[in-house]
Amino acid sequence: MDETEFWELVDASRDAAEGDPEEQADVLVERLLRLDPDSVLDFSRHFESRYNRACTWELWGAAAVLLDRVGDEAFDFFRCWLIGQGRDVFEGGVHEPDALADLLEDFDPEIDGDGEELGYAADEAYEQLTGTVAPDLGIPPAPAEPEGSSGGLQDDQVLAERYPRLWERFRA
Repeated sequence: MDETEFWELVDASRDAAEGDPEEQADVLVERLLRLDPDSVLDFSRHFESRYNRACTWELWGAAAVLLDRVGDEAFDFFRCWLIGQGRDVFEGGVHEPDALADLLEDFDPEIDGDGEELGYAADEAYEQLTGTVAPDLGIPPAPAEPEGSSGGLQDDQVLAERYPRLWERFRA
């Protein structure tokens, strides 16, 4: 599976689920079950590499604005959700987190921002296909701490200054 096929599966599952992250995970599992186990592992590698790449303090700050604070687990689930939003939103958000203000059509913290189940979709599909747990993917794990500087991300004034567009659109 190449990168284009990966993003096509993500987009198709999000469209079928009408943007609901939990439903998207269910649809994604269904679609992954149509593939062979090696393709499911390829999908998982693409997902995990993007999940790891999104582990930055800059993106953590954007999540803190959108979710009105964020802890370790919530940030993990946010990164899964961000991948589920598709290539343009993911790449734009990783490159410039404040750009999420322009990239997201809407954001409801009660529904959006939590893609926990998306993070398990490939594992679930692989296990259903093979009856075994997925093997090690052979890619480096996410860093223990997000990359970059965490300076002041607990302070609303700092968040408003570092993410002016996100703050104006979703918190002001």
